[in-house]
Amino acid sequence: MPNDMRDYRDYQKRKLSGSVDGRGIKVAANSSPGTVIHTALSSVAANEWDEIFIGAVNASGSDVKLTVEWGGTNSPDDHIEVTIPAESGFTEVIPGHVLQNGAVARAFAATADVIVLHGYVNRYQHI
Repeated sequence: MPNDMRDYRDYQKRKLSGSVDGRGIKVAANSSPGTVIHTALSSVAANEWDEIFIGAVNASGSDVKLTVEWGGTNSPDDHIEVTIPAESGFTEVIPGHVLQNGAVARAFAATADVIVLHGYVNRYQHI
């Protein structure tokens, strides 16, 4: 197989770096900079990155706006905004976007401590 092609052996499934033991990450911040969700691998190689999947759960009785700071804190360039429905099951927030070069994904919510983020990372890296 040519070196520029990938297959299933090229990645490792990992927990979000902001997670303890793979558990959900409570969004404590209600302004920027947000709660750390994940820090991407430090490589800048074109064929090495973290593919990140995140879902959110809202434990409150009201809809809550969630802002994900994707690799930076500049608004609106680095912000992804999603309203998470009240007392919802998982709402997809990040469906497999990539980060690298040590970029950090953070989140803050209009109401602190009611949004919990769950997810995982597929780390593509030559081992």
